[in-house]
Amino acid sequence: MNWSAIGAVFLALAVLIGAFGAHALQGRLDAYSRGVYETGVIYHFFHALGILIVSILPRVGALSESRASSVCWLLAAGILLFSGSLYTLAVSGVRTLGAVTPFGGISFIAAWVLLAYWLIRGK
Repeated sequence: MNWSAIGAVFLALAVLIGAFGAHALQGRLDAYSRGVYETGVIYHFFHALGILIVSILPRVGALSESRASSVCWLLAAGILLFSGSLYTLAVSGVRTLGAVTPFGGISFIAAWVLLAYWLIRGK
């Protein structure tokens, strides 16, 4: 899988979704929903950047291709679950969707802990 390209696409989507929130949703969301939406965008952006960075690690010999792919899968799942649920919650107002968000957070945490473990342990 080309995780560099996927990271770039996720970054483009973060900008697009952020701009949509800032312009198309302006005046349509209350302060709470705006904050929820913005949190989704911030986490989306940083973790998409993480995918891009992790995808480069095998090229510099810091991590095997399969290990980098595992971390990238967890980061992608986190973006979809964490940020996706926050976007949906903010726009729809359905609070029960917030129950999905922690699974995305766990995915983010697992990705970073796994990356740290493999970088400390070495190839």
